[in-house]
Amino acid sequence: MRLILASTSPARLALLRAAGVEPELVSPEVDEDAVTAAANLAAGAPLAPAAVVELLARSKAEAVAALSLAHAADAGASAVSLILGGDSVFVLDGVIYGKPHTVATAHERWQLQRGRTGTLYSGHWLIEVVDGVPGRAVGAVAQAEVSFADDITDAELDAYIGTGEPLYVAGAFTIDSLGAPFITRIEGDPSTVVGLSLPTLRRLVAGLGHHWPDLWNRRGAI
Repeated sequence: MRLILASTSPARLALLRAAGVEPELVSPEVDEDAVTAAANLAAGAPLAPAAVVELLARSKAEAVAALSLAHAADAGASAVSLILGGDSVFVLDGVIYGKPHTVATAHERWQLQRGRTGTLYSGHWLIEVVDGVPGRAVGAVAQAEVSFADDITDAELDAYIGTGEPLYVAGAFTIDSLGAPFITRIEGDPSTVVGLSLPTLRRLVAGLGHHWPDLWNRRGAI
C-alpha cells in the first residue's frame, strides 16, 4: 500500500523513512495564508491553533487528491493508496507562530521563547484512494509542550539562525537537527514536534481499516 505525502518537508520525510515508510512526495501547492484568512473571515474570528493545522493539513491532502488523480491511480501492486497532508504551528502566549522566513523574525521569536515553554500543534489529514478515486478521510491534531533552555547566549542564537535552518520551520526551531541542544524538555510525542505524529498517523491508518505494517516498504523494516 502506497503512502503519498502531500508535503515537501524534509523532516516529515525523514520521520517516515525512519519508521520504515518510503512515501511518494507530491507538492500540494496550497496558499496557506490565503486558506487561513478565508477561514478566519468565514468564522468571524481567528481559528484556534488546532483548527488551523487541521484545516491546512486537509487542504493539502485534498489538493493533491484533486490535482494528482492520475498519479494516485497508478497504484502498482496495490489498488489502495493513502494521501497524507500535514501542517504545524507553534503557540506561545496564545499567539500562533508559523515559519519566520526572515532572520529578523527568527531573532524576535527566539528572544520571546528563550527559557519558556510553548505548544507545538501538528495537524494530520489522511485520504484513502481506491482504484484512483478519493474516498474516506480522517483527521486528527496532536500537540506537545516544548521547553527551551534559559541560558542560550545571543552568540549561540546568531550562529543557529545564521545556518538558515530555523527560517523555514514552525516556531523557528527543530528537535531533530541543529536546534535540539537548545530544547530542555518535551511533554508529548516527540515526533509531533518534528511535524508529524507517528502514533497519530498509525491510529488514522487503523481508523480507515488498514494495517500499519502494510506501509513498510523500506529495506530492514520487515
